[in-house]
Amino acid sequence: MKKKLYVAFASIAAASLVLTSCSSSDDTAATDTASESAATEEAEATEEAAAGDAGTACVILPDSQSSDRWENQDRPAIQNALEAAGFSADIQNAQGDTTQYLTIGDQMLAGGCGVMVLVDLNGSGATVAEKAKAQGIPVIAYDRPFAPADYYVSFNNVKVGQLQGEGLLKCLGDNGIDPAAAAVVFLNGSPSDGNAAMFKEGYETTLAAAGVTPVNDQSVPDWDNQQGGVIFEQMFTDLSGKIDGVLAANDGLGGAAIAVLDKNGIKLPVTGQDATIGGLQNVLLGKQCMTVFKNTALEAGDASVLAIALLNGESPSVEGTVDVNGTTVPAKYSDPVIIYSENVKDVIDASPGFDVAALCADDVAVVCTELGIQ
Repeated sequence: MKKKLYVAFASIAAASLVLTSCSSSDDTAATDTASESAATEEAEATEEAAAGDAGTACVILPDSQSSDRWENQDRPAIQNALEAAGFSADIQNAQGDTTQYLTIGDQMLAGGCGVMVLVDLNGSGATVAEKAKAQGIPVIAYDRPFAPADYYVSFNNVKVGQLQGEGLLKCLGDNGIDPAAAAVVFLNGSPSDGNAAMFKEGYETTLAAAGVTPVNDQSVPDWDNQQGGVIFEQMFTDLSGKIDGVLAANDGLGGAAIAVLDKNGIKLPVTGQDATIGGLQNVLLGKQCMTVFKNTALEAGDASVLAIALLNGESPSVEGTVDVNGTTVPAKYSDPVIIYSENVKDVIDASPGFDVAALCADDVAVVCTELGIQ
């Protein structure tokens, strides 16, 4: 009897060991399977996130004070083009603050970008570009050249300056003033902006060919319109108001000079560029002799085409180049158009959604009616 009980207990014990062994093996297998599943899900999530990041164009604009084009023209044009192609666009504005620009850049890179489109702000674009390229992210320098960008998209900025010079010469002639004898002042753009140098190259060369030598020639840091007004007022005082024409590098600086001239009851030829609402109003009112229309739909379109190609993993080619401190950067250029009062309507016709009501407000309304702008 004892022997039978021993055998029975032994059999039970053996069965228990087998069951325990099987249970331990099954638990381990289940744990391993769960771990593998979790790892796979994590890897898939990482791949999906990477894919999402690769489909995002990160865009940094410089400000909204120097020109209203950045928010009213460039932002919607770039965003619409990218989204129409099935990509997302993270577009932010540094509002003239280089520290904020760098912070935005770091946040964008941490969040993930497939390509960066950067408008330089006092060298901060180049700093962000270096970080992007270290991560293998291609960079498009938009409107303002800098290295180490992979591409540069803008207008022919020397041509912009040439048109400004031609416009000032025409307006001086219309006022019966011999350009070679004219007292002309230069209110140049920011010395830290490579475009400002190109603009000046264009208008300085054009005016010099006509015998014009500026009687005062100053640059405006950061394209600051308020500071531009202060600088111009000092010019006006130093020259006892004896000025025949103002080569202002953009509409904002032109408007700053016009404010000083208005205060002194004087109207004389002032240039500009960007075809902003304020600039066009001054042109229509005869306070600004011309502006330059840079159809941002073309520029934004060129940048978007390049960005989309890069997001698709392609290597686009462009026909032009720009030299940035000895570095050659592939470039795509669009052509600018000179605008006088008689062809302001060309800007409206080429700009879907143009705010005609804002342009033709107040005392500009009469001029708009006379020119058939409605």
